[in-house]
Amino acid sequence: MRDKERKSLSPVIDEKYDLEKARHRLKQFQSEREQNSILEQGTVKKDDGMMKQIFTVTQPTVTLDNDVILSVATRVQLDEGMAKLRFHQIIYQDWNFGAVDRQGKSVILNFFGAPGTGKTLTAEAFAGSLKLPMIKLGIAELESKFMGETSKNIQAVFKAATETNAVLFFDEADTLLGKRLSSVTQGIDNEVNAMRSTLLIELEKFNGVAIFATNFAKNYDEAFRSRISHHIHFDLPDLDARKHLWSKMLVEQIPLLETREEFINWAAELSEGFSGREIRTCMRLALPKALLEAEQLNEEPKLKLEQLKEVIHRVNHAKLEVASKSNTLSNDEIRSAKSLLGIKS
Repeated sequence: MRDKERKSLSPVIDEKYDLEKARHRLKQFQSEREQNSILEQGTVKKDDGMMKQIFTVTQPTVTLDNDVILSVATRVQLDEGMAKLRFHQIIYQDWNFGAVDRQGKSVILNFFGAPGTGKTLTAEAFAGSLKLPMIKLGIAELESKFMGETSKNIQAVFKAATETNAVLFFDEADTLLGKRLSSVTQGIDNEVNAMRSTLLIELEKFNGVAIFATNFAKNYDEAFRSRISHHIHFDLPDLDARKHLWSKMLVEQIPLLETREEFINWAAELSEGFSGREIRTCMRLALPKALLEAEQLNEEPKLKLEQLKEVIHRVNHAKLEVASKSNTLSNDEIRSAKSLLGIKS
């Protein structure tokens, strides 16, 4: 009976096997087609059947002059980075600095500083000011898509940046540029070390513009620090910068109860220690508040200085009471995490 059953099932098994072979061949064909169109589409895809997009080439819509408010010191350093590109022929050919510096047109920048100080926007504006396209890789892309054939993917990104003349931007780069692991115990450790070694090699031979951004620059490996030419700190905005930020946020169409000058001066004074992101958060809170209160009082909606002061106080209170600036876990947090994972202390 069993032999007969096997014989009767044999055509079904063969059919399933042939179907699987056909599916496999189709995936191989699709993979080859995707790889052949990498530069045309501006994306790189994995050939493991997952077909996930790794990156996209975009054209920036902002520039340093029109869209970014920075401290004088930060802007000077950015201009110096751009000057290396603008005056490349004079520096490397006319003055013959190329005889001792083979870096060529490569400019590697690291933007570091507190969250919300404009690092990501500035990276896009830097590319926009150079009139160059941009390839942006955030922490989510690096974690989910640079595993497996990580080294090949990194090489593909640098190759595409070279061929499309795009600015490479790695956001939250401390995860990527962290210290290499000396005690390798698992496959994942090997993967991390291979990824970082590949990145070091690619940076060494890259002849374009690469920008890294982080809130935790202390986590960088020394090998990466020494290969980055421009380390640019992003300070929290000073009084003058805060006035410019408030002026930008208080667009002309917003009706104000007090004078615009009063709003800007008071808001700039009260928001000391705020980042540009937090100033924008204040406006996001104040505008609906103004409309809601006007509706309740049956009056013409106008933004009042009193309302702005209240939301600034709220944001300041949240800065003090919510979240922690520490980058380390407490012992209690570590014990709780181990318990959830079923790990004995």
